[in-house]
Amino acid sequence: MKFLDQAKIFVKSGDGGAGCVSFRREKYVAEGGPDGGDGGRGGDVWVECVNGLNTLIDYRYAQHFKAKIGTHGMGRNRTGAKGDDVVLRVPKGTEILEEDNETVIADLTDEGQRLLLMRGGNGGFGNAHFKTPTNQAPRHANPGQDGEEKWIWLRLKLIADSGLVGLPNAGKSTFLSAVSAAKPKIADYPFTTIHPNLGVCEIDGRGFVLADIPGLIEGAHEGTGLGDRFLGHVERCRVLLHLVDGSGLEDPADAYRTVRAELEAYGNGLADKPEIVCLSKADALAPELREERFAALEAACGQKPLIISSASGENIDTAQRMVIRAIDKDKEEEANSVPSSQEDTWRP
Repeated sequence: MKFLDQAKIFVKSGDGGAGCVSFRREKYVAEGGPDGGDGGRGGDVWVECVNGLNTLIDYRYAQHFKAKIGTHGMGRNRTGAKGDDVVLRVPKGTEILEEDNETVIADLTDEGQRLLLMRGGNGGFGNAHFKTPTNQAPRHANPGQDGEEKWIWLRLKLIADSGLVGLPNAGKSTFLSAVSAAKPKIADYPFTTIHPNLGVCEIDGRGFVLADIPGLIEGAHEGTGLGDRFLGHVERCRVLLHLVDGSGLEDPADAYRTVRAELEAYGNGLADKPEIVCLSKADALAPELREERFAALEAACGQKPLIISSASGENIDTAQRMVIRAIDKDKEEEANSVPSSQEDTWRP
């Protein structure tokens, strides 16, 4: 199934039904009077977060969603039925944005979460509503109110415990395939990963979700390469697993600084997330070169990097255990922190 993480759609709530002009006409009932019913309200537009979806592909081939109009009022004071609602079903982690693609309307992160996006128009009053002592036979009714309409953006940000970041060909997809059952595309040229991949990793009876993000290059936060579009997928990750290619021609320190600079320039808290730095493809390094590049990367990142090899399995289990510990620590800090808005500031 094709991965689609962004879609622009048109939504419209239903128009209200028109009121009815009618008079009671029955045998043996003199001067029956007006009995026109009100129109029904138009259908609403809802957005619902559901389980079982991991892409916005449903909105690739259908971009217009319109709720039904309310049924018109009828004689004998019969009110029209309400129009059918439209429900947009989206995966967890979907943001609803205005047409400018910047203003966030809502962020749906929990299964079962529902958002009333637009209300349908009210139905018009029938002529029975306008009956007065001085106007006992009104011959007019109100039309229904128009529904709302606009273009919106749906943007999916994957919800994963940890995210893989690094330059192209840093070994991220190989690592994901080594620690999970995911089968991402792997090749010896850059940008083999053109959309995020998710894998479920399990070790020591514990599990976590790992997201493989397409490789970042210099200028990614400005739209260069694929990074600008996919950096949003690591916003929800608790821990970053930063892979630096140890076998490439590029200096590991420069490679690390390039990715860190893009994370800081993108903002949204990416640079502040816990980070585990790994020197990958260690099986292709001679002992002397391994020590040299380990020292250079350690000086650049300010922590002791982990030397790994997805091909030989070196330190793969250790990397997973480090990720689990970092996730647990982040959850503990989140549980212990109390938002300022929830603090009891009132005192008698």
